[in-house]
Amino acid sequence: MEFIIAQKEHIDRMCEITEDAKKQLHGLGLDQWQKGYPSREVWEQDVINACTYLAMEDGVIQGIFAFQTTPDPSYKEIDGQWLTDIPYASMHRVCVADGCKGKGVAGRMFAYGFELARKAGFETVRIDTHPGNLPMQHALKKAGFEPCGTIRLVGGCEDGDLRVAFERILTD
Repeated sequence: MEFIIAQKEHIDRMCEITEDAKKQLHGLGLDQWQKGYPSREVWEQDVINACTYLAMEDGVIQGIFAFQTTPDPSYKEIDGQWLTDIPYASMHRVCVADGCKGKGVAGRMFAYGFELARKAGFETVRIDTHPGNLPMQHALKKAGFEPCGTIRLVGGCEDGDLRVAFERILTD
């Protein structure tokens, strides 16, 4: 598997994968990603910012994630406690294409995100997910993330929505 930075020509497929993920979340009875996020406009801005990575196999997109190196406003306040109080990288909008789930794609994306964080000088990575998104919580724990408490999203169409916050301290 190789990782590339998403380009404009990938946006249509990224939107298809996102729509499939939204349907799956809806099928689980979750309101996560049901209010218009992530949208085509979000992916277009990510392409401009060169912050979204694609997990590729034989030219086919198997997964998507955004990588952020600036503080996330949603992580400023937590009901609980982060593992660290040092600068962190974060991963967002993690989704795996239908037909690729259960094949370790998410784990490889997390591992690549950890590599990006180390290269950028970070010792920790944060992420969040819906309290009811048990498949993602399982994947996060499998990747070494530890639950730290709950946060409320700040800004956008999901403003105020509750999420479980996770952190992974990177070790060599």
